[in-house]
Amino acid sequence: MTVEEVGDDYTKDGTVDLRGNPVRRSIRGRWKACSFVVVYEVFERMAYYGISSNLVIYMTTKLHQGTVNSSNNVTNWVGTSWLTPILGAYVADAHLGRYITFVISCAIYFSGMLVLTLSVSIPGIKPPECSTANAEDCKKASVLQLAVFFGALYTLAIGTGGTKPNISTIGADQFDVFDPKEKTQKLSFFNWWMFSIFFGTLFANTVLVYVQDNVGWALGYGLPTIGLAISISIFLMGTPFYRHKLPTGSPFTKMARVIVASLRKAKEPMTHDVAHFHELPSLEYERKGAFPIQPTPSLRFLDRASLKSGTTHKWNLCTITEVEETKQMLRMLPVLFITFVPSMMIAQINTLFVKQGTTLDRKITGNFSIPPASLGGFVTLSMLISIVIYDRVFVKLTRKFTGNPRGVTLLQRMGIGLVFHIVIMIVASGTERYRLNVAAEHGLIHQTKVELPLTIFALLPQFVLMGMADSFLEVAKLEFFYDQAPESMKSLGTSYSTTSLAVGNFMSSFLLSTVSEITKKRGRGWILNNLNESRLDYYYLFFAALNLVNFVLFLVVVRFYVYRAEVTDSVDVKEVQMKVKDVKENE
Repeated sequence: MTVEEVGDDYTKDGTVDLRGNPVRRSIRGRWKACSFVVVYEVFERMAYYGISSNLVIYMTTKLHQGTVNSSNNVTNWVGTSWLTPILGAYVADAHLGRYITFVISCAIYFSGMLVLTLSVSIPGIKPPECSTANAEDCKKASVLQLAVFFGALYTLAIGTGGTKPNISTIGADQFDVFDPKEKTQKLSFFNWWMFSIFFGTLFANTVLVYVQDNVGWALGYGLPTIGLAISISIFLMGTPFYRHKLPTGSPFTKMARVIVASLRKAKEPMTHDVAHFHELPSLEYERKGAFPIQPTPSLRFLDRASLKSGTTHKWNLCTITEVEETKQMLRMLPVLFITFVPSMMIAQINTLFVKQGTTLDRKITGNFSIPPASLGGFVTLSMLISIVIYDRVFVKLTRKFTGNPRGVTLLQRMGIGLVFHIVIMIVASGTERYRLNVAAEHGLIHQTKVELPLTIFALLPQFVLMGMADSFLEVAKLEFFYDQAPESMKSLGTSYSTTSLAVGNFMSSFLLSTVSEITKKRGRGWILNNLNESRLDYYYLFFAALNLVNFVLFLVVVRFYVYRAEVTDSVDVKEVQMKVKDVKENE
């Protein structure tokens, strides 16, 4: 059944119901379906950040780990949580589809959360209590206790691998880019998507963190587990309203075929005549709600994969569309690489930034003290406000000057976020130097259990600026990798964004360990268990320089990047071709 045969009320982007039948846009999809997805994300992010935001404090106070060890354990786990989405995207695109992959992953995710809650609740499984002032004198957690705790953490990470790359893609799939109204609505989807993420994060960084620090870890982890159960239930309730896209085969296999075929025909003479290249008839694409992609001049060495020469075996001959899809995924790699360094900065929020907070005066009024991890709530709050201002004010103003529906291009928006990261690390370095001066003035450099006479809100500027940076960089990054990925590789494109965060966290672990060891050997260590004896100000300045170099490289990448043509451009090309054909027939 072709697109023309199913009527105007049916979607034209190939979306179907769970049984594979075409769907009506008046019944399924759009904001009605997205409301379930967005509400799911609020509760799910509450659950995830209810664990990750305060994890470094649990490892320090309950597992009695040092600054470097606890920070690296957090960033390694967070990195794994952001890396597994590559596997989840592969399974969704190649085999099970996004919905089924997501539901199965939710079951794994919930089981990890459940076991994690039990590991901090049941005597014998949770680590032994310690009342001594010196953490080194405390009894260490047993192998079994560590195995249960970290086993639960990494089970949770595997579960998120199937949810993170697919849930945002499921939400974006509810809008048909072939419908002008829905195409416009889709432009705002990722802004509000990130809004829902950080709304849930705000609750985690305030209420849940306070419960963990002041009531107990059993309840502090139990509430996120309940939140996850609620989020999964809400998502399942929206099942009758979702649009789905069928799996189109492994994107990795498709890209490998193009690369292998081009290498096999590396010595074949090239031609610019399109007739010498292989492509399927338009009708084949129309049946799938898709359109062929026109050839582009970049990465021309890959064009040989579709050159009609030699055998027609699939590993020797690909279509022009397959070649162009591979080109686009490869063109995005330099942009992906540029996002690694700012992802390292994000890793500092739940590690070193929180550890700094533990040394400062956290008292607000009476007996109420703000948990150090709750400062992460200001990142969230800052981002929520910034996204609303960006979507409602900034876009409307810049649109008048640029003519771009987004106000500025996605890469320009990312560039603004990168500048923010340079400023953040300079501010963080200055604040840390001031903190160290206060410690020296009051003779507290060698004290570890005494709070400095400096309010924890001295750290507020770096948290607020981080939220503003995220409203530019992180939103644009997610939308860029989704928008620029070919239609058949949207989940893989989305996983580029999560891969950026994964690599950033792993790089943070490596850099923290390396700098710590090198500086210890050369005198005063930059990162020690006692932060009053450390030189985090130097470490943050190093990050500022790293961000500056990264920004220069970003400008080079932007200079040569070519945006993917809108899929609707292919429709326009087809319509022009049909008009030309009609004119010729009339003549």
